[in-house]
Amino acid sequence: MKKCSNPEHPYCTQWVLPGERACSGGHPQPAAALAAEELPPDPPQRPHLHISGFDPRAAGGRQTIKVELRGMPEDAPAAITMELKSALFAGGASRHAFERNLQGHWRPQFVEFSSRDKEHGQYRIEAELRCSHGTHVRRRWVCTLVILVPRSDASLSEIHQTFLATHKNVSVTADDGSIARVSAQAGGGRLDIGVNARNASIARLDLDARHGKVAVGFSSIAWDEDLIEIEVPEQPENHPHPSGVATFPSPAPNAELPRHIRMFALAQWVLGRDDPHDGPADIALAHFTGSGKRDTGGLTRRMSARHAIIRRAGAGFEIEDVSRYGLLVDGTWPGKHQPVPLRLGTRIEMTASVRGIVQLVVSALLPTGLVMHREDEGAQDECFVLVEPERHPGREPAGAATLPRAARLPLLFHHNGGFWRVDPATGTQEAVIPDPAFA
Repeated sequence: MKKCSNPEHPYCTQWVLPGERACSGGHPQPAAALAAEELPPDPPQRPHLHISGFDPRAAGGRQTIKVELRGMPEDAPAAITMELKSALFAGGASRHAFERNLQGHWRPQFVEFSSRDKEHGQYRIEAELRCSHGTHVRRRWVCTLVILVPRSDASLSEIHQTFLATHKNVSVTADDGSIARVSAQAGGGRLDIGVNARNASIARLDLDARHGKVAVGFSSIAWDEDLIEIEVPEQPENHPHPSGVATFPSPAPNAELPRHIRMFALAQWVLGRDDPHDGPADIALAHFTGSGKRDTGGLTRRMSARHAIIRRAGAGFEIEDVSRYGLLVDGTWPGKHQPVPLRLGTRIEMTASVRGIVQLVVSALLPTGLVMHREDEGAQDECFVLVEPERHPGREPAGAATLPRAARLPLLFHHNGGFWRVDPATGTQEAVIPDPAFA
């Protein structure tokens, strides 16, 4: 509230309420005075995660932290998925979903992890937030949290001093009748600390001048992590030729490539004998004669219907012998039911008892799978692309090492129900049309 500021009535002593365009005496107020009363617009909020409830005193046991989603744009959808990856989680990952309430606020999530049997140090938690429509990712945000696991013999003062030394802004919070307390020796350096108390809680900040060991103690730690939005590659909504198994002709038949590229998008791949009447193999193999003809009899019968299994193992892939006749990996039989990691250039031979039936080499390790070429008489007929279903390699999928022969292949992956290839010249993706002869 202020007095009348009309210049034509300088002696008016009537009060003007905020926002009123005239005083009680009817004198209009100048526009400049009204504009001065307007509050400045709130600065735009940045998308970030607010993490609270972290207690270093619980090191060596189970913890639960509260994660709140704040500052998201108004056009963000009502549901956002959060995936967390860290060595602190059982299985290495944790999945959560944020949802809006009727007031437009995001419902917080509670994340559990354990530091039991973990070496002291800093552990990263990689966070990725996605909003999707079906299988299509619309928007994506990422950030990295750092959790301190102290030594087993560290005192509470040492734990908090380490945390204060690595974080410039620390929030000390007491909720629901708890007590937050900070004690520090005066002159020990600058501390940027925020202390809050809510719901009948007690917060105490004591910076005394006594000498001795600095003691800092509080109930929990809270901090903010900014979210960085990542560009999502353009993805088609539907595949014109949906399939999980397909064969298509070589895109460059005059180059040193086989005539057919066989693709398989499965959770795991079973290799075995090419026999339509016996054997549930996903990848049907057959021996090629010296004239380059496919022979489903003869030496092919020395392979089992289920001869070997290739599956994802951590960040790579492995092969397991499940046959009657054995399997050679780089010239050595690993033993039945003994998984062996696959590397670039690994040679696989079926079988261990009869040589030269089927010989394969791992010619490429892709972001979404692997490529195998034949090293026998069938080298000019077919190669195999094994990819994980519904996994897009991203905008920059390069980086997987390849042997010279596999480098001539386009990047292949499975997404939106079908197979795609990336044009190396333009970087655009196009749908793979299967060969009807192998449908």
